[in-house]
Amino acid sequence: MKIVLSIVTVIGLLLSSSVNAVRIKDVSTVQGIRSNQLVGYGLVVGLPGTGEQTSFTEQSFKAMLGNFGIQLPASLKPKIKNVAAVAVHADLPAFSKPGQNIDITVSSIGSAGSLRGGTLLQTFLKGADGKIYAVAQGSLVVGGLGVQGLDGSQVVINTPTVGRIPNGATVERSVPTPFGNGDHITFNLNEPDFTSAKRLADTINNLVGPNTAKPMDSVSVRVIAPRDISQRVAYLSAIENLEFQPASTSAKIIVNSRTGTIVIGKDVRLKPAAITHGNLTVTIAENQQVDQPNPLAQGQTVVTNQTIIDVARDDTRAFVFDPGANLDDLVRAINQVGAAPGDLMAILEALKQAGAIDGQLVVI
Repeated sequence: MKIVLSIVTVIGLLLSSSVNAVRIKDVSTVQGIRSNQLVGYGLVVGLPGTGEQTSFTEQSFKAMLGNFGIQLPASLKPKIKNVAAVAVHADLPAFSKPGQNIDITVSSIGSAGSLRGGTLLQTFLKGADGKIYAVAQGSLVVGGLGVQGLDGSQVVINTPTVGRIPNGATVERSVPTPFGNGDHITFNLNEPDFTSAKRLADTINNLVGPNTAKPMDSVSVRVIAPRDISQRVAYLSAIENLEFQPASTSAKIIVNSRTGTIVIGKDVRLKPAAITHGNLTVTIAENQQVDQPNPLAQGQTVVTNQTIIDVARDDTRAFVFDPGANLDDLVRAINQVGAAPGDLMAILEALKQAGAIDGQLVVI
């Protein structure tokens, strides 16, 4: 199947897009085109005494020497404070070919104090299927710092037990992708929304032709595509740079009770409501007094407690929301009252319980 694109049509559609429009590639991904996680186990050597002396490190060290034809007695425990056992992980991008290099992250899995100055020996990186897809090796770049004194005091900056090796792994096996299979390609929206899916499909249909794109649900939009790989690449390049207007997100108020952060969406609306809010401060102070008896009374010295309770009430103010009040009205009213984040959380929860908020209150 061949699909011919008009360059003039593409340019005209791009220029006529609105200011708030976004590119398809920025809000969606192509189904089947994804990265794959790789992980491996290896040894970092050359550490300046910041390594570890653990059983699995010794076993790995002996196994490494055995690969080079060096056999150590079973009873011998080598002193390997300059060696650390590490976990190596990386993301293998889609369409990676053998011979290309990828970045890797190296993390200590034992009691090593620091990986600074170390070198990762040849480590095989495997995928979820157990096959080897890359081989890693190289000198670590560690941004952290750790210093410890003889008395146990120490200073740690960032994380010295984690390092990276830019281009530290060579790809040995490629992962097949379904990009060239079938007569369709599917776009998956990052934020599910039925309106956004329909608008994305309409944008593609206005460029290529009717019934070219069909929304399958709130996430996926299936698009007819040419089978020839070179044509499909050019076809996808033109489509993913088209701009369309996504739907507005649902009205939400996000409350983080741990940090006191409150985010109110622009589409939140308030129903008629009257709110009064005031602060009641109670202060309790305990004072201890020593009572000395008369020297001739033959009494005992006693300690008595004196409690002072003080109650202070701030001025209580009330404000009323008219029908259809928006985010600006809510923020302006809260600022006039001078409510703290904790008070604002209580007000929002009370409004939600009263049914005066048109939106979803989410507490994280």
